Amino acid sequence: MRDYRSILSQPQWRIIDQSSLGPQFQALQSFAMDDTLCTTVGSGLSPATVRSWVHHNTIVLGIQDTRLPFLQEGINFLQEQGWNVIVRNSGGLAVVLDEGVLNISLILREADKSIDINLGYDAMLGLIQEMLHDYGAVIEAREIVGSYCPGSYDLSIDGKKFAGISQRRIRGGIAVQIYLCATGSGSNRAALIRDFYQLALKGEQTKFVYPVIVPDVMASLSELLKTDITVYHLMMRLLQTLQHFTPTLSSSQLLPEEVSMYEQNLHRVLERNNKALG
Repeated sequence: MRDYRSILSQPQWRIIDQSSLGPQFQALQSFAMDDTLCTTVGSGLSPATVRSWVHHNTIVLGIQDTRLPFLQEGINFLQEQGWNVIVRNSGGLAVVLDEGVLNISLILREADKSIDINLGYDAMLGLIQEMLHDYGAVIEAREIVGSYCPGSYDLSIDGKKFAGISQRRIRGGIAVQIYLCATGSGSNRAALIRDFYQLALKGEQTKFVYPVIVPDVMASLSELLKTDITVYHLMMRLLQTLQHFTPTLSSSQLLPEEVSMYEQNLHRVLERNNKALG
């Protein structure tokens, strides 16, 4: 079995840090950004890239969520609470993004190292374990039943989920994406999604089985490690950890060739989102 270090060990990591752009930076822009970087990394135009990002007061729904029988009532509830609601262009279910949640994307070239799905997930798991190593906590990757957007690569400490990993593959590139709940209340975030599903389902039987959310199974890293771990703190640990795996970290924005591609992708993502939300 190949070790995740073979993926993290790159001749160069390109860093695109969008973690402090503020509330005007929208989640749909992030999806367009990762699709663009998948294309340029996949084609060899860009080296392997790490993108970090934060979005304020945003609920990201999955495609399955758009099939909820009373979806609009659930969306109305979220919007009344001050949340933006959008639909992602990949799998999974509803997640909460706010200023206490750091998102990281590892953008890799599939052809370089024949990265299968599990190895992509293991690379992100290994990165997070390295970032948090000196806290001494055991980080497990397994499904946490009762969490929102449950999956086999939920990251947890003492049975409480603080992160979820997803993957998107497009045009020869791979985006392995994680949300890390740094600060705030994990159970409050989960309760919000619980209430959304209750309103959008109203107890109806559906072909797809939506998760029954148990708020107490989710927590932030600050809660779990009993110390203040901010988004900025995690960003510093991310950069320090990557330095162990590469001789070169290069801070970057989009290349000129990527800007027009990004604009096309954003138009496509906006259209898809509007169609999904009816």
